[in-house]
Amino acid sequence: MLNSADKLLFTPGPLTTSRTVKEAMLRDLGSRDTEFISTVQLIRKELLELGNVSKEAGYESVIIQGSGSFGIEAVISSALPADGNLLIVINGVYGERIAKMASIHHIPNSRLVFDENEVPDMGAIREELKEDKSITHLAVVHCETTTGIINPITDIGNLCAEFGVKYIVDAMSSFGAYRVDLAASHIDFLISSSNKCIEGVPGFSFVIVKKDSLLACENQARTLSLDLYAQWRGLENDGQFRFTPPTHAILAFAQALKELKKEGGVEGRALRYQKNYKTLSEGMKALGFIEYLDHANKGYIITCFHYPDHPAFNFKEFYSSLSDKGFVIYPGKLSKVDCFRIGNIGRITDTDISNLLSAIKATLITQSIQLSTSSQKI
Repeated sequence: MLNSADKLLFTPGPLTTSRTVKEAMLRDLGSRDTEFISTVQLIRKELLELGNVSKEAGYESVIIQGSGSFGIEAVISSALPADGNLLIVINGVYGERIAKMASIHHIPNSRLVFDENEVPDMGAIREELKEDKSITHLAVVHCETTTGIINPITDIGNLCAEFGVKYIVDAMSSFGAYRVDLAASHIDFLISSSNKCIEGVPGFSFVIVKKDSLLACENQARTLSLDLYAQWRGLENDGQFRFTPPTHAILAFAQALKELKKEGGVEGRALRYQKNYKTLSEGMKALGFIEYLDHANKGYIITCFHYPDHPAFNFKEFYSSLSDKGFVIYPGKLSKVDCFRIGNIGRITDTDISNLLSAIKATLITQSIQLSTSSQKI
């Protein structure tokens, strides 16, 4: 058992956070207070730096109250003009969610669907863009946390630039742990949230956007509260949110950004997460578990494992046993096979991963499950 009252979260978010990030929320600050406004301005500036862009280079950042899905819907419902057409590249449930958002807002859209363990085919995307001249925007998920697969956002961005299509990237589970250069990847809109790899707490999402593409959103929004342009305009005019901001989450995020810098920025955080993944992957293989993805397609954010082929395995009992020991993992979301997922991100280390592996081993023994390690998928 852990000494802390909190369980360790091996999930795609919310995540385990540092004590100092949590402590940053132990104060009340008015939304019109000059300190709060200055904090928001600093966060917006540092988000641009994390994307390797700046205001001077023609980019803006916008904070949106709510979870990551709020930020994605703000972009989808604001960026597409009345005569726009959105191509969605899908290889998991979060790509499907973007498609559902477009349909709910009656935005014309088409979908290129690939298997959940398959990286999108560039030839198929090129052919779609070549054949359908009505496509004005393309959306894709960078780290599709259905499986943890990493999609080639720069290659797709090059195609968008070639065909003059605006490019939307859901970088919810990757931003802060994968180096993303918006300009080099031709990204018009990148969306992420406060409670992922920057290791803040839930409360808001954010959009890093080309200013020209943002200005084109004026008067296009299909909702009031998710109007991306109006949200940006309010922040630019007087530093104010149009609706009550998540003050405590923003204070926590400001602290989280300091800790990201201290760790060595995106590169430093990536090294820790990679070490977590290596420890997890090797340890689970030794226990007899099989990863869902082929090696070439794996990221280090979250790892998807097949259910063991053993009559005594029951995921609910497996999950509950680990939770009782202080370790929280995540169910799978695959449509074709039974899987579960283990996150490698948040304020956890390879030592925490090793402790999780010990708990998994103990659980298997308790449940009389002996897995074969003689044949493993690579």
